[in-house]
Amino acid sequence: MKQAYIISSMVHKRIVGGGLLLFISLSVAAGMYGNWKLLAISWIAFAAMAGAIPLGIHASRKNNLNHLIAGYGIASGAMITSAAIFLIPIAINHHPVYGGLGIAVGIMAGFAIHTLNHGLSHRPIPVDPVVIELTSHALSAGLIIGMVYAAMPALSILLGIAIVSHKGPAGYAAARRLAVKGSSPLLILLPSCAIGLTALPVSLLNVPEIPLANALIFGFATGVFFHVAIDFLPECEVGGKIHQHTNLEEHDHHVLDKYRNRAVINTFAGGAVVFLLWFISH
Repeated sequence: MKQAYIISSMVHKRIVGGGLLLFISLSVAAGMYGNWKLLAISWIAFAAMAGAIPLGIHASRKNNLNHLIAGYGIASGAMITSAAIFLIPIAINHHPVYGGLGIAVGIMAGFAIHTLNHGLSHRPIPVDPVVIELTSHALSAGLIIGMVYAAMPALSILLGIAIVSHKGPAGYAAARRLAVKGSSPLLILLPSCAIGLTALPVSLLNVPEIPLANALIFGFATGVFFHVAIDFLPECEVGGKIHQHTNLEEHDHHVLDKYRNRAVINTFAGGAVVFLLWFISH
């Protein structure tokens, strides 16, 4: 058993180390090409998720979910608002019907990505399922973010920061979960750099200015980000994601009631912050 643990630990270190090395290499290349927006967004996503690891470890010793609910709510509200005010107008301006079609396909694709990501957790891969799901999700999100900025480099960096704002609470929740299970929370470093692994190389592509294609790209990005944001809504229901982080029994649902108002307030607060920053910048 001890030998198997040592081998597994070595595999984990190599996987995480390889991912970090590739991320740093791509960052250097992006800097040489002057791709500062995506470089900043990628490192902000990394810092948000990696920085949440010690907080998640500390939270694993407690049963207070205020920080988790605040993180989920603020990130969800920020993502919904940023996708609505930054991406929808661009998609519709390129073509109203194809932009709308892109949004619809993006929402369904978000559901498909989420479902397939969960399926990966049942395969014999020597990494905890939560790390697999987070990494796969981050690689997909990075691909979309890279495409969006490649199609329109003039986009504000505020959009990217708001989109990756969920990395903090996701890292917090995952680190907490791994610590409770006795696994190494440092594995979260792999999904922390996954946004940059796909966003940085894709952003270097030369996307042609084709209205219908851009309408689909921005609509698709909007739909996917909407799906992720809605999935992050901190619903305090029995059996929901918040309840799963507690040791409560089903008949203790009244304990979750105290979290509901905070969840709603935090969600609106996240959206308000993004809109206020947009308003100030204009």
